[in-house]
Amino acid sequence: MPGGDAREAAKTVTGSLEDFPFLPELPARGPGADMIGRTAGLLVELYARVEPSGWRIGDRPGRDTKRARSWLGEDLDALEEFTQGYEGDLKVQAVGPWTLAAALELRNGEAALSDPGACRDLAASLAEGLRLHLDEVRRRVPGARLVLQLDEPSLTAVLRGQVKSASGYRTHRAVDRQVVEATLRDLIGVHAGGPVVVHSCAPDVPFTLLRRAGAAAVSFDAALLTERDDEAIGEAVEGGTRLFAGVVPGTDGPLSDPAGSVMGVRTLWRRLGLRPGLLAEAVTVTPACGLAGASPAYARQVLAHCVRAARSLADNPE
Repeated sequence: MPGGDAREAAKTVTGSLEDFPFLPELPARGPGADMIGRTAGLLVELYARVEPSGWRIGDRPGRDTKRARSWLGEDLDALEEFTQGYEGDLKVQAVGPWTLAAALELRNGEAALSDPGACRDLAASLAEGLRLHLDEVRRRVPGARLVLQLDEPSLTAVLRGQVKSASGYRTHRAVDRQVVEATLRDLIGVHAGGPVVVHSCAPDVPFTLLRRAGAAAVSFDAALLTERDDEAIGEAVEGGTRLFAGVVPGTDGPLSDPAGSVMGVRTLWRRLGLRPGLLAEAVTVTPACGLAGASPAYARQVLAHCVRAARSLADNPE
């Protein structure tokens, strides 16, 4: 979300999305509130600090780790305030293990992705950190059913060997798909009994791999889909995987009418030959990616627009 006021963000989210609020992230506050820094603050027995090149793993918790944890505490306080008595789905999100490994640097300046042992340590630390984080959210909002979202925008690049080295002149070797899948399966298992969504707003989302890893839903930018994705999406839907379809632009601009926003989803459904009545059960309407680059007014408008577009999809599936 845009801005830096935790209470205002929590108020907006809980007021706009009465059936599916989420814990807002406010990266405009600076390092530690950004996507990577926030998740680095969740790690157990691993710490990170900000260097000119980005976030780097260090030996001890410094001011950057403390700042990340302080802002997360502020956000949780605000969420707790505006969810008194709430019962229903509540989404929390963190960066997934592979995007984190591609973004966090080792002491030598190379990505953790370059070292299989570092990747394993990072995934184990993240798993423990997520357990503690989910327990804390449950304590603060006891009536909620938690939905965990893992943000993996670098996943395709990791699988294809497209993550650049520190020098920028070469790329790190592609990680074996079975290793990627097994690591994600272990992370997803942390939220035992609760649904996990894997989000990527990059092209060529590996739908089949994510299904096999146990993701209950896949979140994506619908504008980046091609007909090459049709078979994998059809199999996912028929296998019970939910789609978080990013159909509303995340930065300021004119919005179409709600029915127009989900026209592409209806077209996809017809192309796949799926039952129209399944649409409301299988699709959640979302912004294409995060709203951090939007104005506060536009972000509020988008959340309300998503609700109306979802209603349109449910009322008129054909």
